Amino acid sequence: MLPPLADLLDSARVVALPMHTRFRGVDTREALLFEGPEGWAEFSPFLEYADAEAATWLAAAIDFAWRAQPEPLRDRIAVNATIPAVEASDVAEVLARFAGCRTAKVKVAEPGQTLADDVARVRAVREAMGPEGRIRIDANGLWNVDEAEHALHALTEFDLEYVEQPCATVPELAELRARVKYMGIPIAADESIRKSTDPLAVAREKAADLLVIKAQPLGGVTHALQIVTAAGFPVVVSSALDTAIGLSQGAALAAALPTLEYDCGLGTASLFLDDVADLRPVDGFIPASRVTPDAAALTRLAASEERRGWWIDRLRRCHALLDAS
Repeated sequence: MLPPLADLLDSARVVALPMHTRFRGVDTREALLFEGPEGWAEFSPFLEYADAEAATWLAAAIDFAWRAQPEPLRDRIAVNATIPAVEASDVAEVLARFAGCRTAKVKVAEPGQTLADDVARVRAVREAMGPEGRIRIDANGLWNVDEAEHALHALTEFDLEYVEQPCATVPELAELRARVKYMGIPIAADESIRKSTDPLAVAREKAADLLVIKAQPLGGVTHALQIVTAAGFPVVVSSALDTAIGLSQGAALAAALPTLEYDCGLGTASLFLDDVADLRPVDGFIPASRVTPDAAALTRLAASEERRGWWIDRLRRCHALLDAS
């Protein structure tokens, strides 16, 4: 059952986390946190998302705060480093923030940059990690099929683990997968899962080799597990640029998976200059346990009154949508 709005508002705190490097177009990540009977949860759909999409993120937060989660099968989660679209010369400094991570996800296809920039960045990651490091790239759906095929030819020398969401649509992913199958670079789907009204279309169309799963956009841990089971594909659990609270929900999802073959994208706390709790990787892992925000951090990172009002209004609207559904 949906808890009353007043129960969410009683503990609601809006925070603004500063970032080391601009990532996904933002320098500061805002989130609304609240506490329920099971603990703290995070509501942080990206600012540009409409209420209908954002309401799913609220359902996930309520699920995490008000309902017991599936039993964990592991107590810690191996995570990857995340390299924003930085200059190649800055790669080593970014990697150093991800203590012990053996895998790196590298952002490519950044608007305003070129394929040469991507090649230089990935080369710098390979040089820093050595031949045993694992490198995956993420284009966020910004290439067309021809651009993606060309880019993979240029990047194949760096022994890619997989390419995440190289193109925007499921048919494009399927076509690209057929074209580059001989190269042995798996295709991973992210936006085609979390932003789709039919998250299983990728599996039906055999448009990817693995799925990137995020707890908040999919309505919570239990619903995400249902999608994973129905798809029958290997998965990577990833962050939606969450605070430590949201990362702990992602860790709960990763911990409940029957099998976990890949390092997860849940090390993104290292992208922040400050956070409500410390969930940065240690020896390449984060714990699969709930996180309680530090009281001093909630005060230190509190958003302005204007931004708090914006988030509270959004919470009210999304709660009304869930109540009416």
